[in-house]
Amino acid sequence: MKRIRINKGKIGLVFRNGDYIKILKAGTHWVWFFDKVGICNMSQPFTLSMELNILLQDEELADMLEVVEVLDNELVLKYENGVFNEVLKPGRYAYWKGSTNYAFKKVDLSKVDITEDIPVNILYKTDIFPYVRIYRVESYEKGLLFVNDKFIKELNQGVYCFWKNNTPVLVMKADLRQTQLEISGQELLTKDKAAIRISFFATYKVVNAMKALTENQDYKKQLHVTLQLALREYVGTLTLDEILERKEEVADFIMGSVREKSVDYGIELSDGGIRDIILPGEVKEIMNQVLVAQKRAQANIITRREETASTRSLLNTAKLMQDNTMLFKLKEMEYVEKIADKINTISLSGGGQVVDQLKEIFSTDR
Repeated sequence: MKRIRINKGKIGLVFRNGDYIKILKAGTHWVWFFDKVGICNMSQPFTLSMELNILLQDEELADMLEVVEVLDNELVLKYENGVFNEVLKPGRYAYWKGSTNYAFKKVDLSKVDITEDIPVNILYKTDIFPYVRIYRVESYEKGLLFVNDKFIKELNQGVYCFWKNNTPVLVMKADLRQTQLEISGQELLTKDKAAIRISFFATYKVVNAMKALTENQDYKKQLHVTLQLALREYVGTLTLDEILERKEEVADFIMGSVREKSVDYGIELSDGGIRDIILPGEVKEIMNQVLVAQKRAQANIITRREETASTRSLLNTAKLMQDNTMLFKLKEMEYVEKIADKINTISLSGGGQVVDQLKEIFSTDR
């Protein structure tokens, strides 16, 4: 015989010739000398290489163990003392009762929806994340849920989680924010065969996610092509001069023509217009020459108009001075004053003739 000491929190399993005999609880025990005793820590999962079914035939041992069976297409979330610990995959597990407070939550992976009461933060844990599909729909988005290629429902803002299995799950998302579409440098031919390039913009937003995502393969590309065709159609009916004069009308026609078709794409047009009209180099040079000629002609007209007005003013002044001797004398004195302002000194020559001439100028008897 030999004495075996089993400490508290541990259990001894006695084997004789490889066969399980009995359990030994905490305390001192005597066993046969050739018996082998396996010591198990009750705070750890029960792990022995021996078949568990044989051990569980001992009712005393079976009462001390909690056995968890995980089938195919199942997972078990194990909690220790209320805290998530690990994921149990398909198989059979045994845990000692009493020393640690275990809790187990079984989930069915064959379903798509997560109906079990599992917090989202647990689903992000490293152990369970590979078994979960997580989709996020932002506040500016609308989501469409498809399960097994069948539309289920629309998804508003939030986080949506599904079990990962063989059933296909798809979440399509549409951006509901206002977006601007640019048609840059579209080359078009006018009615008078002038090749020009037009840059056009349109502002739109998705108002029907189902139509935009499911009834149209690429609603953005379709809108782009529709705007191009409408622009080409309308510009082809106008001459270059008409396009330059009626840019606003072009934009109104394009928006009116495309707005009705955009409803089929699930979108709504709110604004649009021509950003740039780029002319060929030769046409641009000719138009610049025309513009310069027009401005020169306008400048000449203005110059002639001012000259005519100035001449008419001089004529009126001359008539007044002819009819009024005093006014003529005042005008002479005004010019003399202007001359005197520009002269510092005056040297007189010619004797008294100069003085007589000045007297004659300032004399009122003329």
